[in-house]
Amino acid sequence: MSRALLAFVDEVYEDLELWYPKLRLEEAGYATRMAAPSLEPVHGKHGYPARPDLLIADARAEDFEGLLIPGGFMPDKLRRDSRVLELTRSFHEAGKLVAFICHGGWIPISAKILRGRRATGSRGIKDDIENAGAIWVDQPVVVDGNLVSSRTPLDLAPFARAMVDFLRSRSND
Repeated sequence: MSRALLAFVDEVYEDLELWYPKLRLEEAGYATRMAAPSLEPVHGKHGYPARPDLLIADARAEDFEGLLIPGGFMPDKLRRDSRVLELTRSFHEAGKLVAFICHGGWIPISAKILRGRRATGSRGIKDDIENAGAIWVDQPVVVDGNLVSSRTPLDLAPFARAMVDFLRSRSND
């Protein structure tokens, strides 16, 4: 397995929620490959471009150590894609990192992996998280097993730190 994570990306992703963790992961020695429905460049909510380097259709959980799901409006679109949900479940079932922030929680909700777990996200999806059977926690970062979640871009520092800590703890197993 490579020291790489998969990140979902598509139009109207939350710029900071992709780039801050991606750069922090690179500083810690982990590459991040961006997967999208097509290989055409996409743009964040604030206009920052991202060039996907992998089709979601071709991504395989076994090739990565974890999954990063940024927020924005992108997760509401991608959670309707059965392949996105299948990949998310594959990462989760393998005990690999599933990290989501803000509205990124919509994808784990639709993948039905949150029941009985503690998680956080944007206050705007608090009811969705609870209706999925999870316990919503109002904290900057919540770690429950292999799930790492955060509320908003204001929580990016502890979110990225928790991702790196999880990955490092797994590499010491």
